[in-house]
Amino acid sequence: MALEQIAEVVQNEKLLDAIEDEFNGVIVEVNEPMDPKLFHSKLKTSVSHWRQQGKKGVWIKLPIKLVSLVEPAVNEGFWYHHAEPTYIMLVYWIPKSGNTIPANATHRVSIGAFVMNQKREVLVVKEKIGKTLKGMWKFPTGTADEGEDVCDAAVREVKEETGIDTEFVEILSFKYGWVYNKKYEFIYDRQSHKALFGKSEIFFVCILRPKSFDIQIQELEIEAAMWMPLEEYITQKYVQSNEFMKDITEKYKEKVDLDEVHTEFSIIKKKFTQNFLLSLRALVSSLK
Repeated sequence: MALEQIAEVVQNEKLLDAIEDEFNGVIVEVNEPMDPKLFHSKLKTSVSHWRQQGKKGVWIKLPIKLVSLVEPAVNEGFWYHHAEPTYIMLVYWIPKSGNTIPANATHRVSIGAFVMNQKREVLVVKEKIGKTLKGMWKFPTGTADEGEDVCDAAVREVKEETGIDTEFVEILSFKYGWVYNKKYEFIYDRQSHKALFGKSEIFFVCILRPKSFDIQIQELEIEAAMWMPLEEYITQKYVQSNEFMKDITEKYKEKVDLDEVHTEFSIIKKKFTQNFLLSLRALVSSLK
């Protein structure tokens, strides 16, 4: 073996395995246990090597079982980018110029669902948890899962909380502003973009059409659920005292009075809304 090849093999043994990303950076995934001191040494050598190559961002994905390697990485200038249940992602910017590492997700997506039967009764629930909304009749709400469309999230949340099968009709409204105060109590502030743990929240209100009617509550989170006359729901203090809730409820009633919720015309609206969602998703992606 030539001396150059031997030198290359020795060098590679001192480096961490990495793959290149599309932005002239590298991604390191450590899956096997490693002594923290050895990891520190390899990381330091690797960063120096990548600097010579003109690389920019360095990402290190560490599974939760290798949490002992976090400290050596932080000592080399890495910082937390985001975490998931099974791993933590750290990142480092090599150039001296301002870094262009994208921020972690800036928003979370939540939904609320208006579901009404042919008797002009809306599906409402009382939650067991949460200081502010506990004991109040409200429409089903929840948070979209990772990679889940808004329409699918609304259908799923209604099914989970009430056992009612539904189909998506359209988006009635969406808005920023569902926030938590310093005590993590749920409040409403239409001007705020700081929701749970400092993340902004986009709240979509969807109209769904029921396909079943027998309620089976999710006992872990839901205290009660019922079909409530629309007019009775509108007069609730919670609705009347909340500007956003009052506004969307009035919009919903207008649609009901115009018979726009249970007619075939809704199918056209459904297709329009789905196209709108695709456009919105593309817009959000372009802003990241």
